[in-house]
Amino acid sequence: MVRQLSVFCSALLVVVLLNACGQPQATPGRGGAPGGFQRPPTLVEVATVQTRSISDVIEAIGTAQANESLTLSAKVTDTVNKVKFEDGDYVEAGTVLAELTNTEDTALLAEAEANVEDAGTALKRLEDLYKKRSIPISQLDEARARFNGASARYNSVVARLDDRLIRAPFAGLLGFRQVSEGTLITPGTPIATLDDIRTIKLDFSIPEVHLSLLQKGLALSASSSAYPDQPFPATIETINSRIDRVTRAARVRALVNNDARLLKPGMLLTVRLRTSSRDNLAVPESALVQRQGRVFVYQLKDGNTASLGEVKLGGRYDGFAEVLEGLEAGDQVISQGVLKVRDNSTVKVL
Repeated sequence: MVRQLSVFCSALLVVVLLNACGQPQATPGRGGAPGGFQRPPTLVEVATVQTRSISDVIEAIGTAQANESLTLSAKVTDTVNKVKFEDGDYVEAGTVLAELTNTEDTALLAEAEANVEDAGTALKRLEDLYKKRSIPISQLDEARARFNGASARYNSVVARLDDRLIRAPFAGLLGFRQVSEGTLITPGTPIATLDDIRTIKLDFSIPEVHLSLLQKGLALSASSSAYPDQPFPATIETINSRIDRVTRAARVRALVNNDARLLKPGMLLTVRLRTSSRDNLAVPESALVQRQGRVFVYQLKDGNTASLGEVKLGGRYDGFAEVLEGLEAGDQVISQGVLKVRDNSTVKVL
């Protein structure tokens, strides 16, 4: 028993000596951290609260439509003689795009033209005789009637020939050609599509609560995912006279200048409508901290301390949030690095 107690005391003495000599003593470091450890300041970026122009913006989704659009077709049943366009051509109004077979009508036109010329010559001769009192007025009237009849038949043949010429009714961009030379077509057979895209009609819907903000001529901006960095300015042209009973939204049509021909009918566009603007304090949206339905920002105090404070916001525009309460002009808020910051922690401004 005495021997076991002696061994235990010897082991206890060794542990005490090791703690006293071999182990370093922990000394409090800066910031109260044991062992001399101190958490480094969080690196952040700051922004100064200042007055900016804030706009109320309404967003909607719209569909692009051509200013004028149709499918070209023939008025008569006949065979295509010539096709005078290619896919995607831009044509002016009145351009002949296709010719139908017109051999018979061409011959009839020559005959009608000769009849008009003969009737005109006879009419002129009888007018000279009538001036000399050599013939009665009845003969002159008959000659004038024959001339008018020949002219009418000539115009009829010209109209029939014109029906065999497929013309562009307005300037625009042609789609795919759907006929070839020798194709037998009937009235209604599609030949090609024609779209006037120099001006694009943009139709979209706005909730009725915003109806009082809309008016003809109001400017807006449209954007497309196909051209993410290019805005398309537009103006409101028409507000529909009725509100949709199901969606309670007003249908609006805006006009977009498309001289560059970037927009195509059927494209989906995002509409941003700025209704009003005002000057007020604003901070970057990246500085906002959302917590349980409330909004906070970290203010920079004493040059290196982050202080959490609640703010009341208004509208948002172009990456900035309007501040109604909680900040003053000239205050500095942390705009980058807020996820690593804690209230009253030490920070270092980049």
